[in-house]
Amino acid sequence: MKQFLFLFVCAMITSFTHSQENLPTDYLTKEFHQGRREAFRALMPANSVAIVFSYPERVFSRDIDYNYHANPDMYYLSGYKEPNAILLIFKEEQGLEKYNEVLFVRERNAAHEMWTGRRLGVEGAKSKLGFTTVYNGKDFNAFAIDFAKFDKVIYDKFPTDVAENNNPDNLYALLKSFKAKAGITQENETSTDLFNKITSSLREIKTPEELVLMRKTVKLSCIAHNEVMKAVGPDMSENEADGIHAYIHKHYGAEGEGYGPIVGAGANGCILHYWENNATKIDNQLLLMDVGSEYHGYSADVTRTIPANGKFTEEQKAIYQIVYDAQEAVFKICKEGTPLVALNETAKDVIAKGLIKLGIITDPKDVKLYYPHSCSHFLGLDVHDKGTYNGPQTLIKENMILTVEPGIYIPANSKCDKKWWNIGVRIEDDILMLKDSYENLSADSPRKWQDIEALAKQKSTFNDMKLPKI
Repeated sequence: MKQFLFLFVCAMITSFTHSQENLPTDYLTKEFHQGRREAFRALMPANSVAIVFSYPERVFSRDIDYNYHANPDMYYLSGYKEPNAILLIFKEEQGLEKYNEVLFVRERNAAHEMWTGRRLGVEGAKSKLGFTTVYNGKDFNAFAIDFAKFDKVIYDKFPTDVAENNNPDNLYALLKSFKAKAGITQENETSTDLFNKITSSLREIKTPEELVLMRKTVKLSCIAHNEVMKAVGPDMSENEADGIHAYIHKHYGAEGEGYGPIVGAGANGCILHYWENNATKIDNQLLLMDVGSEYHGYSADVTRTIPANGKFTEEQKAIYQIVYDAQEAVFKICKEGTPLVALNETAKDVIAKGLIKLGIITDPKDVKLYYPHSCSHFLGLDVHDKGTYNGPQTLIKENMILTVEPGIYIPANSKCDKKWWNIGVRIEDDILMLKDSYENLSADSPRKWQDIEALAKQKSTFNDMKLPKI
């Protein structure tokens, strides 16, 4: 009887794990990922093999893990979003079977899937991801491959926080087996520059399929920013403003945020990576919100700075206008062929002149006291996405997406009139570079201080939400 019940439950679970209804229909296709592997292969040197590992699972609390986030390179090249996997890409076809790629995945397990969710398994990876040669992870140790015969073995830095585990299909076992097969030790671990060079050159240029997702993740992030502009008030907490963003992201199907949301009021807005978001009242201060959704792996990165009471003070307005002017100046040179460093130099020059005019600094070199970061970074699968950074030699290319995010932050006790203290302003937009111009993907959220004040007068859906007091 026990055996019958066990088999019955396993059959039910297996049936359950193979079917899932009402999934999103706008994921990247298997043809997209296959095309990315072909593009990667084209950049590999002759007689080479590339190895990509999944990211490890990470502990949130005791026996609870964080929601799993796939290695962006693994996802980009395969579409696989589960842990404990390894992808091999060969420059040339291998063996009698004439394969040029092999994917090792987590094994199907009915009992585990009942607790922790569905797994693709070997057959799922074949049917849904388009791979021909797929094995369970535990089979990698016995997989016949002589890495010594290749002129180049290409791989990324190994994750350092992989827990030791005896399971043969665990990431720890896969890494251990690969190092043994390839003869890699701490002493002879080779450079990972080639892997980064190839993936950066691919990921810095967005394909049409990627642009569809980027436009969506940025657009829904703008909707969230706009809703907070309408809903915000002096009595709102930073955490509540953060929550409005999160709700709207989820409402539109985003999996979450692309990075820890930064929602800082007053002095907190002067902390570049302020993540506590725990001030219980914003009061009559500026609220700096650097929040972007992650939609199907792609991150937005939008920042708006707004007055909690709906109206900028003269001092806030003066600082805000300098940042706005810096952004406008940068936009004018956003196009293919512009040196990447020129974006920050342009922003820095405008901000320095503006701060000198206000008497906040006297020497242009002191601009770094109040504008300590750079203006731009690549954006995509990572919020600080892969891209080529070679100093003045790096030129902007068509279909790159870069942020433009000048800012001014004047913490208390700065060497200037105290009327400027605790004013932190950043305006950040996500810019698609074109041949002769640019497209502001985040243009749906107002940037001019006049437009922000006008939007703040509108009523938000969240203004009428009544929850019981506790």
